[in-house]
Amino acid sequence: MFVQTEITPNPNSLKFLPGKSVSLIGPIEITDISKTSNDLIRNILSIDGVRGVFLSDNFISVNKHNEFEWEDLKHIIISFINDYFANGNENVISKNEETKELDTSTVEGQIIKILETKIRPAVARDGGDIKFKEFKDGIVRVELQGACSGCPSAALTLKQGVQNLLCHYIPEVREVEAI
Repeated sequence: MFVQTEITPNPNSLKFLPGKSVSLIGPIEITDISKTSNDLIRNILSIDGVRGVFLSDNFISVNKHNEFEWEDLKHIIISFINDYFANGNENVISKNEETKELDTSTVEGQIIKILETKIRPAVARDGGDIKFKEFKDGIVRVELQGACSGCPSAALTLKQGVQNLLCHYIPEVREVEAI
């Protein structure tokens, strides 16, 4: 198996593309080793210098602490990914979770639909994710995950990209903030 890597706009995040399904339940970020029983995620999080793991449908994005270099981390991460899939695992996360149907008649529903259909795919290409958290008093609060978490260009993307798009489609939106 050949695991490819891809840089992201965040110098502290790197995408690993195993060429297999990664998450069957949608994007998920794990930063606390005690919150998972998955061997691959636990192994990656146990590496000194790794800050978090973000899983999407076909890639794993790993965030590192600033003082560590990718040359010191990349090969062990690739080794863990290769071992995991060589042991017969077809994907990393497959647990089905109940999903609710989205009500687009509400402002929140419209915001979530735009985030999921127009913004999330673009953010995923850079190794991250954006999750709706709250809409109150004209302010949309979102959580940036994966490569987007701590990315130097995240504030610019949030204001010029996400905020402009949401304000254009939904007049009730005045501002977008990351939490």
